[in-house]
Amino acid sequence: MKIVQTAGRAALGEFAPEFAHFNDDVLFGENWNNQDIDVKTRSIITVVALMSSGITDSSLKYHLQNAKAHGVTQKEIAAIITHVAFYAGWPKGWAVFNLAKEVWKADEGELPYEDEAMKVHAKKMVFPIGEPNNAYAKYFVGQSYLAPVSTNQVGIFNVTFEPGCRNNWHIHHADKGGGQILVCVAGRGYYQEEGKEAVEMKPGDCINIPAGVKHWHGAAPDSWFSHLAIEVPGENCSNEWLEAVSDDEYGKLE
Repeated sequence: MKIVQTAGRAALGEFAPEFAHFNDDVLFGENWNNQDIDVKTRSIITVVALMSSGITDSSLKYHLQNAKAHGVTQKEIAAIITHVAFYAGWPKGWAVFNLAKEVWKADEGELPYEDEAMKVHAKKMVFPIGEPNNAYAKYFVGQSYLAPVSTNQVGIFNVTFEPGCRNNWHIHHADKGGGQILVCVAGRGYYQEEGKEAVEMKPGDCINIPAGVKHWHGAAPDSWFSHLAIEVPGENCSNEWLEAVSDDEYGKLE
């Protein structure tokens, strides 16, 4: 996304046109759009630089808003401010936290979940948690949630598991093609094929599941877990749900 800035000309166009030019066209127009560093990283660097300089006015609030808009989460900004406070000064940390709380405050009202860990998990994702996956509850141990991302061309669903939740052993059948792809988007979980060791899944990890392979997947015992489930097109596709993953089997995971 290209950064476009007009604040310089709006505020100082007639009084200081050269400054407005440098602000809008060079600083934001050229520098912020340089692709050597991604915009999220630039946002973080700018917040750190302003905080270190002791600037905690509206300009810092603007850059905090900019950081949030480019993907910096509440958890990340809290860690960033805390880290910088050790080097730049504790009072500066308090001052910046007061601004950051205002910027990220809206997030609290946007999440209707009572469970605090669930709220934290939801804030890490761009995809919604969705509704309780009641239609398939009998095939899960624990509570899962389902949010459709795409139901046309290729089915893509965001599936969220509470800590300890996992689906039963199952097989995706197809005469041709078929199977499933899993992409972890938040939290920590596991995928296991019959006869093999379980594979840990973290954000960004991708699992390809061919048709005909018996497997299960779900959350780690101590973590919420979400993955995109992508349905691979095929002929005469169907799912065969099998036995639950026993507590003994699951208890062997770390």
